[in-house]
Amino acid sequence: MTPLGTGDDAGAEMPRRLRVYTAGLARSARIRRILELHGERVALGWPRPGDAVGVWGASPYAWRGERVAARTGAPLVRIEDAWLRSLFPGRAGEPPLGLLIDRSGVHFDAGAPSDLETLLATHPLDDAALLTRSRHAIARIRRAHLTKYAAVDPDAPAPEPGYVLVIDQVREDASVRASDGDRARFREMLYYAQDENPGARIVLKTHPETARGLRAGHYRSEDTGGRIAFCDAPLSPWALLDGAIAVYTLSSQMGFEAILAGHRPRVFGRPFYAGWGLTDDEHRLSRRGRPLTRAQLFAGAAMLYPAWYDPFRDRAGEIEDAIVALEAAARGWREDRVGWVGRGMRLWKRTPLQRFYGRHRRVVFSDDADRAARDGRREMVWAGKALPDDAAVRVEDGFIRSRGLGAELVPPASLVTDDLGIYYDPARPSRLETLIAARAQLADDQAARAEALIARLANSSVTKYNLTGAPPALPDGHRILVPGQVEDDASVRLGSPVVTTNADLLARVRAENPDAVIVWKPHPDVAAGLRPGEVEAPERWADVVAPQGDIAALLRAVDAVWTMTSLTGFEALVRGVPVTTLGAPFYAGWGLTRDLGPVPVRRHGGPRPTLAGLVHAALIDYPRYVDPLTGVPCAVEVVLDRLETGTVARPGRLNRGLSKLQGILASRAHLWR
Repeated sequence: MTPLGTGDDAGAEMPRRLRVYTAGLARSARIRRILELHGERVALGWPRPGDAVGVWGASPYAWRGERVAARTGAPLVRIEDAWLRSLFPGRAGEPPLGLLIDRSGVHFDAGAPSDLETLLATHPLDDAALLTRSRHAIARIRRAHLTKYAAVDPDAPAPEPGYVLVIDQVREDASVRASDGDRARFREMLYYAQDENPGARIVLKTHPETARGLRAGHYRSEDTGGRIAFCDAPLSPWALLDGAIAVYTLSSQMGFEAILAGHRPRVFGRPFYAGWGLTDDEHRLSRRGRPLTRAQLFAGAAMLYPAWYDPFRDRAGEIEDAIVALEAAARGWREDRVGWVGRGMRLWKRTPLQRFYGRHRRVVFSDDADRAARDGRREMVWAGKALPDDAAVRVEDGFIRSRGLGAELVPPASLVTDDLGIYYDPARPSRLETLIAARAQLADDQAARAEALIARLANSSVTKYNLTGAPPALPDGHRILVPGQVEDDASVRLGSPVVTTNADLLARVRAENPDAVIVWKPHPDVAAGLRPGEVEAPERWADVVAPQGDIAALLRAVDAVWTMTSLTGFEALVRGVPVTTLGAPFYAGWGLTRDLGPVPVRRHGGPRPTLAGLVHAALIDYPRYVDPLTGVPCAVEVVLDRLETGTVARPGRLNRGLSKLQGILASRAHLWR
């Protein structure tokens, strides 16, 4: 059956009715939608010809649907959560990012073939593009510390490396029953772990639902002692696997992750990943025996088999869609879970800040310097309000911000937090500077993503503010675009100590390029009368003045950009336009620009990132994004979609009124910024 929602649905078959008899399948809008997009429309009632019956795996309530299917001869479809599900277990109420829909069996029960087993046994799994995607996805999942329930802390203290990892599972779980698991079987596995690793420490990994008090596990306190200890902290499984010398499991998904982490786990049950030459198995599985590589196993089990969902575009998705959604959600939880105290935040900024940083604990806005320490929270301050020795995390707008000006109080789609400094102040290292240096070396998947982002931006009109309008016609010749800046902006005050005004900038460019066609583009905030920086008679130096229009279109029409510290220089680099800097913006000093300003010595002779490395640091690693449509954390690619289609946040009536007042008080910006 042709899945729906995967592009052009014209001619696609209608989904068949899937009769269900449990509230969980009937009530969950997300589950119903994923099933519909993959060919099954949830319905109640007795099956009619052509209908199927849906049950949740081998749950305690599956017997209802099984009996109906047996009586009517309707096909039985078994449904389970996919390998990357959500931040928290489903019992916490969070919807899944994908499902496992099996029309012949269930993946964790080797008593009969499942769709997954058949796929792994018969699919060629030899497509080069598929296997490259597989390797990239594995690397990205490991690096982001993603797992089925991704609310794990990669930085939490892990046991000293060199231990044997024994993985517990919850009692009476269907996957445990399918592998004949009980307490005796788990104790036997623990015995083998000790016997085969004499003297080694044993770490018993507790299941997340057991650690949260939702379901009991198999190991008890009497099983510990001596060299055996529990680990029930919300640690990343990837951090635990990195420190292990051996892994023992019955049928846990963590055994699959152990394979992806480079282990050859000892398997005491019959999970889907056993029998393919990547595990040491206690049970021989006669139907299996085909040797697979890690990339092939992942491609089949995690890319081809699951029904993934793209929550931002409401369509059938791919593994990459689940990864980007869970990456953004996990980053937000990890950075925000202890809560924030916001200092120096204007009233109009507080609602956007709450959307970005208050999903798990609401941001408290207070100028009490001791409030964060008393409440056990982190402290953030708007970067422009921070003192030089301020220990708070600095917050500022991101580099792809909105469709409209910040000075017009348009809410942002991206913000950055910096725990070292701030990107526009070259006097001290910033977190962005550290990220750029680190991205001098990119993994294959990181390079591929950054290069795709560069290509997309180069062919689009997306910039920081995304203002529209046709640029003026330009004379022939060597065209130099000179972007104006807000003269009291911190990036000019701190980053351009020699050339400090727009008039000085224009004069310098003309002096060094007497025969060039100079195109002067005033800063949008200045052109709108909201901020200082107007140049009287710019025609003294400029051949063309372009106060309005699409900056991306201008960049496609010029041969070079000269700037103090403007973000337009970065946007020019992305589009392949040579850039000369007279200040020290974040993108200067890395060998990608011609630098005539005071670039920090620490950037000279250091790492030399490619453009892809710079873009990865500045647009993927550094900012956080919130989807203007759904209001949830997202990736940069989703924000690009929204900006290109116009689905973005706009200022309310109060903000529009305030922005007009700001225009009147443009020379007193300190009153409202």
